[in-house]
Amino acid sequence: MNLEEIIKDTIIQNAEPIGFDEFMDISLYHSKFGYYRAGLEKFGEHGDFVTAPETSDLFGFCLARQCSQVMNGNNDILEFGAGSGALVAQILFELGRLKKLPKKYYILELSSELKQRQKQTIEVVLPELVDIVVWINELPSGFSGVVIANEVLDAMPAKRIIYQDDDFYELGVDYQGDKFKWKAYSKPYNSKNILLPDNKIDGYTTEINHRAIAWVDSLYDSIDNALVLLIDYGMGRDEYFHPQRFDGTLRCYYQHKASEDPFVNIGEQDITTSVNFSDIADQARYSGFELKGYATQAMFLISLGIDEYLLAEKDENKRINLAQQVKQLVLPSAMGESFKVLALSKNMSVKLNGFKEQDLMHKL
Repeated sequence: MNLEEIIKDTIIQNAEPIGFDEFMDISLYHSKFGYYRAGLEKFGEHGDFVTAPETSDLFGFCLARQCSQVMNGNNDILEFGAGSGALVAQILFELGRLKKLPKKYYILELSSELKQRQKQTIEVVLPELVDIVVWINELPSGFSGVVIANEVLDAMPAKRIIYQDDDFYELGVDYQGDKFKWKAYSKPYNSKNILLPDNKIDGYTTEINHRAIAWVDSLYDSIDNALVLLIDYGMGRDEYFHPQRFDGTLRCYYQHKASEDPFVNIGEQDITTSVNFSDIADQARYSGFELKGYATQAMFLISLGIDEYLLAEKDENKRINLAQQVKQLVLPSAMGESFKVLALSKNMSVKLNGFKEQDLMHKL
């Protein structure tokens, strides 16, 4: 049985369409065939997409500088979904140079294949620090230190909704005529106190991510005092629900090609939706977090001195190569403005250097 048959049987047993969040959950996280559980190359040149840590070590070095503000020798770092392990290695290398290493660097990773890849990366790059890295399967209680979630929220299964017949309805996934199809539920969508778009345009489609919002609440409950850094592709509510974003933010990535069709290459392509940072910020405040900053990735990295690493490189060829990497991270046409950084804190008073040049909290 393959993943398509598993989803088809789930719909048949359900006797009605399943929510897109359930479809996305099975496609990405099924224990045997899910995209993030199977042994496929996902990150980098030979995978399906490139993340900031895969683009340049300078991304992790800058993030380490931000972490160093709250590292006191007795606290830890927790990273969600550490990918290839590149970011772990970058952060630990730079924190070691700054003499600000954490006691432990926890990685919450569900994929056994990625765990092995992360271990290999650290063993090759930083064998002397491999003992401080600990893999866990659930949120630790009483955590103190820094929490990092880089491109995590956009991979959390989301619901899709459509405006029709003077109301919003949830779009489910049905199986008809030997293929998967979108099908709206018959009852209007219950948003559960989450703000819906003001747009009243027939056919307007967007996404709501209840799981990401619930994750923020769970995170608050599991930490004692911590700085939380959320880095992801997304925007504030006004831009997220803009009428020109008529078909929502759903994107699929297969061998570096983007599409809007989640019903092909099931289990072999990444499925994401952009992050509504206003929803995340609203829940963070409600849970008890203090918002510490919100900026574009470009201005966050510039605030943390990414240009200083470039200027410090004496080898001209290496400097040229680094300059190309920096452009990918900060130019608006690349990752610079589409990715944002939202910082939250619990029981931690600190003015973060990453938001010296820009703070867009008024846009949330």
